[in-house]
Amino acid sequence: MLKYKADIKTLIFLIMTTAMLFVQWNFGFHPLLYIFSLYLAVTVAVIAHNHNHVPMWKSKLLNDITDYWITLFYGFPIFAWTPTHNKNHHKFNNREGDFTITYRVSEKNNIFTLLSYPTISSYFQQNPIVVYLKFLWNNKRSKFYLSIFQYVALGLFIIIALLIDWKKAILYVIIPQQFALFSVLIFNYIQHVHADEESDYNHSRNFVSPTTNFLLFNNGFHTIHHFRASIHWSETPEAHKKIDHLIEPHLKERGFWPYIIKAYIIAPFNNTFRTKSMRLERLARQKKTESSQV
Repeated sequence: MLKYKADIKTLIFLIMTTAMLFVQWNFGFHPLLYIFSLYLAVTVAVIAHNHNHVPMWKSKLLNDITDYWITLFYGFPIFAWTPTHNKNHHKFNNREGDFTITYRVSEKNNIFTLLSYPTISSYFQQNPIVVYLKFLWNNKRSKFYLSIFQYVALGLFIIIALLIDWKKAILYVIIPQQFALFSVLIFNYIQHVHADEESDYNHSRNFVSPTTNFLLFNNGFHTIHHFRASIHWSETPEAHKKIDHLIEPHLKERGFWPYIIKAYIIAPFNNTFRTKSMRLERLARQKKTESSQV
């Protein structure tokens, strides 16, 4: 019933996430298990993204059920990916009009812009969600109810957990959910900041480490994802190889954490590791060309 056998891995991770909640809730806190549960929360965010682009099942019913399953652990109704991501981010790709634009407040790329980005981006994504729900109400009433009940299911899940044991609910439900939501926005930021949004192949930063991509369902191959958003996550490594030579070398990082350390911890003390904005360089060239033509 799965469209792609590779999504057996997706199911295993969703089952592990669910089981981890049960284990920690009933057997108590353990630091290593908790760190693992936070990692699983990150994978749920990635799975939400993947399932949004290419639903896992051939059956619509199973896809709808999986939407609710993911929503509970992602911490936000996953229908929201449609107006904010599919219909907006993939249309504008960090250009003006993108609700997740990385240079809305600042053209800089540092620890402060990185950590403030999720809150700012989340704020600007709320209006298109409301507009989309109004559209569904007027045009696709059944889909509206499926979407709105994701809010209901998520709210009931959190409320029931809080009523049973509010401390466990915060520790094992709410914090992982917020970690998932925060991390997926961090990913979006680092994949686009200081790239050239007007370029066909240099609009995104890629992470090509096999380890990173195994752990995050090939989410490191971001240029090809924008180039061919409809392909399944399992197919992106091979598809990336066909355009790899067209991407600037500095937009092909090895691993996620080496980049974080280099760009946000070492860079303030060593200019060599600071990223340069390809966007600002392009705008400067355009301005120079325009000035020379006057």
